[in-house]
Amino acid sequence: MSGHSKWSTIKHKKALKDQRKGKLFTKFIKEITIAARLGGGDVNANPRLRTAVQTARENSMPNDNIERAIKKGTGELEGVHYEEVQYEGYGPGGVAIMASALTDNRNRTVAEIRRVFEKHGGSIGTSGCVAWMFHKRGLITVDKDKVDEDRLMEVSLDAGADDVNDGGDSFEVVTSPESFEAVKAALEKAGVSTASAEVAMVPQNTVQVTGKEAAQTMKLLEELDDHDDMQSVASNADFPAEELEQLSA
Repeated sequence: MSGHSKWSTIKHKKALKDQRKGKLFTKFIKEITIAARLGGGDVNANPRLRTAVQTARENSMPNDNIERAIKKGTGELEGVHYEEVQYEGYGPGGVAIMASALTDNRNRTVAEIRRVFEKHGGSIGTSGCVAWMFHKRGLITVDKDKVDEDRLMEVSLDAGADDVNDGGDSFEVVTSPESFEAVKAALEKAGVSTASAEVAMVPQNTVQVTGKEAAQTMKLLEELDDHDDMQSVASNADFPAEELEQLSA
């Protein structure tokens, strides 16, 4: 779990510093559009859409953009047809990586993702090559200075969370995908401010990377995450605390 926790923390810190709102909004629009296409435009009846809309609003995306994305997904407005694509591969030191993208051109995207892997000492693999190392979990992070640990555990576990982990400068609430919405809602009702909330692929075991391999792995993960079509990136890389501090500086 620690490998995901560390990469997750880095991603959200980076996002806070990232002033390229346009790039973030593009990712949100794609997710909202496909969520509406697959499950309908009613946020109350479509959990994936509800999560996508909440994430967009938490990142100051205008309501007009959100409404247009929903209407494109439901067909009320003409829009681009996006496909969901999963990529699996290996990074330096045998690190397993899973990446989820939304694309309107499958051939272009796979070629670009393959180049990113190879550029940083990795390789894209076949379907199923690393998926067995991960399972889908709900992950909610809360900054330590925003909540008392006992209070967080009480609210989270009472709402159906599986565990609460120490992620360094934050706590990580772990849930089943089915309990994710209920736990998130319980935290909001209790006035607990969350730093991030997502349903993600979490590694069952981690692989520690150090030195050059750690630096290469971090660059690979960051470049994958920055790709315009990429929606989420998961890895079983575990970075030693001292190197993590240098790499994420």
